[in-house]
Amino acid sequence: MTKPEQARAVAELLAGAYPDARCELDYRDPWQLLVATVLSAQCTDQRVNQVTPGLFARWPTPAAVASAPLEELEEAVRPTGFYRNKARAVRDAARVLVSQHSGEVPQDLEALVELPGVGRKTAKVVLGEVFGLAAGIAVDTHVRRVAGRIGLTRSSDPELIAGELERLVPRSGWVAFSMRMILHGRRVCAARRPRCTECALEPVCEKAGV
Repeated sequence: MTKPEQARAVAELLAGAYPDARCELDYRDPWQLLVATVLSAQCTDQRVNQVTPGLFARWPTPAAVASAPLEELEEAVRPTGFYRNKARAVRDAARVLVSQHSGEVPQDLEALVELPGVGRKTAKVVLGEVFGLAAGIAVDTHVRRVAGRIGLTRSSDPELIAGELERLVPRSGWVAFSMRMILHGRRVCAARRPRCTECALEPVCEKAGV
């Protein structure tokens, strides 16, 4: 099986396993998803979803966050871990949005990654989930692990992996493929105890039976 054939089979199997895959972070608008995705770094979506309602109730807009006392923001996001860096990133991103984008989240990858605390993975998630824009395949720790285990990549660098996958998967499938790979990594192909006997990708996985 060639790499393009394998990638096509993976995409089809994931579509069958997760037909309605979507981001598991709770949000009401692009700004809320941007913040939630920043907070989700090295934190579970469940924990982030517990924190963001109070955060957005107190500071509902980028303008409100931009003027919030840093110490109070830190306390609000403390449960997500690395709270000092995250609070500063969220506030600084809000200030850039207010000063350069009229308080609106831009629908452009390069503009998004210029925001403090926003990497290419976060930008791709926001553009794909909220705006339906296929800016690329979002590679987080789950996508990196699954892609490596099944043999779609030999790289460990997220950007190199993203480039490889984007060459293998049609652009029209990038957004769904990203979400389905993330969900599969969380629910089945876990880091420590992968549930291989329940894996939809077993027919095309290099590690199957190993």
